[in-house]
Amino acid sequence: MKKFKISALLITCLMTISLFAGCTSSNNTSNSKSTDNSLQKVKDAGKFTIGLDDSYPPMEFRDDKSNLVGFDIDLGNALAKKIGVKLEVTTTDFNGIVLALKSGKFDAIISSLSMTQERKKEIDFVGPYVDGGQIIVTRKNDDSIKTKSDLKGKILSAQLGSTGDQAAKKVEGAKTVKEYDKVTEAFHDLAIGRTDALIVDGQVGGYYVKKDSDKYKILNERLTKEPIGIGIKKEDKELKKSLQKALDELKSDGTLSKLSIKWFGYDIYKMK
Repeated sequence: MKKFKISALLITCLMTISLFAGCTSSNNTSNSKSTDNSLQKVKDAGKFTIGLDDSYPPMEFRDDKSNLVGFDIDLGNALAKKIGVKLEVTTTDFNGIVLALKSGKFDAIISSLSMTQERKKEIDFVGPYVDGGQIIVTRKNDDSIKTKSDLKGKILSAQLGSTGDQAAKKVEGAKTVKEYDKVTEAFHDLAIGRTDALIVDGQVGGYYVKKDSDKYKILNERLTKEPIGIGIKKEDKELKKSLQKALDELKSDGTLSKLSIKWFGYDIYKMK
């Protein structure tokens, strides 16, 4: 009888331990499940919010009627439509745009954001949607700069916080690098001779040269090759997955090619 009581007690203890372990395992499993609702939040809100600097034509800028237009605006609208919501734009200084994303001021960055290793440490990317790179823009009548090596002793310019800014600072022998909050200001100072050359994204430089071919020219030498993507918070995995799917569809159905011809004058997606 005594043996029976001990055995019964032992069985009861084992069952209790097993039950406790089962509950713990269940709780751990539940806690390990993803609680990412980033895509659903966008759908529930009925809007996809993006951050951008509105002074970077042809990617994003104000037209003569102060309407926000550009390649990135059209892309944002197309992506929002794929998700089934409307686009909402928040304008911000480019220099602090990554911090603004991380603090939750908008869902994503669509603002010619190069996919650098430094930025990948802080945020994730969808894309790339443009294979960009930094080019050298000079005045049309300035024959003193023909290649990268001619930038020695020259005053360079770039947009503050951009990869053009980083590339300009790596040019050996440059006299100085003037940084501008707005790339439009940098182009203006180049035109009037305050600077000698501007380091800028290829698509932006191409837009200005096409628009003001009497003022600017582009050197044949490219400083860097930089894929451009959509910046998104690292924790927003579901939204990232949905945006990547939508972007792939926009590429395959020809939408991005049409936007490229509209804003750049040629189809960048057919280039090798």
